[in-house]
Amino acid sequence: MKKAVIIPAAACLLVAAYLVLSPDRPVRNADHAAGPVVCFGDSLTYGTGASPGLDYPSRLSGLLGVPVINAGRPGDTTADALERLHRDVLSHSPGIVLITLGGNDLKNRLPRQEAFANLKAIVERIRDKGALVVVGGISVPLLGRGFDEEYERVCRETGALLVPDVYEGLLGRDEFMSDPIHPNDEGYRIMAERFYEALMPYL
Repeated sequence: MKKAVIIPAAACLLVAAYLVLSPDRPVRNADHAAGPVVCFGDSLTYGTGASPGLDYPSRLSGLLGVPVINAGRPGDTTADALERLHRDVLSHSPGIVLITLGGNDLKNRLPRQEAFANLKAIVERIRDKGALVVVGGISVPLLGRGFDEEYERVCRETGALLVPDVYEGLLGRDEFMSDPIHPNDEGYRIMAERFYEALMPYL
């Protein structure tokens, strides 16, 4: 009789623990506060390789029908971006922030744990100000060092939206890339459309 009681009770405790401790979380700030849209990141945000006005933030602005602030800076690591977060993002009191960061950490072989601790801090500080956060992940075959899994983890834990791989179908294809790392005009158009599709349910 005792065993019959203990087993269901143990099962209930396991379910409760899963619900409390699971890293899965709903998207935070889905009903985002009014404020500008900011694209924050490295050269992928800045638009290296794009013709004037054809970077992905400019293309996204056209899709959304509102101005978009381009806060990209070529060469930024997650640590660099964290240092300028207040000046270039939080000072605008944004409603939506889209992020492309981590590529330079990967390229420079910086510690993965450090890179994603920085990224998580960036997302949390933006989220805590009330903005909806969208992260553009990177998945590089063979050389990715597990970054794709870390993007997924950070977004689960912080409630950010994730575009799993902004490079999907682009890398290694001359029709989409201006050099081995940066998209061309057509590649940035595709990036912008991917971010727009991720945002559509929340607009």
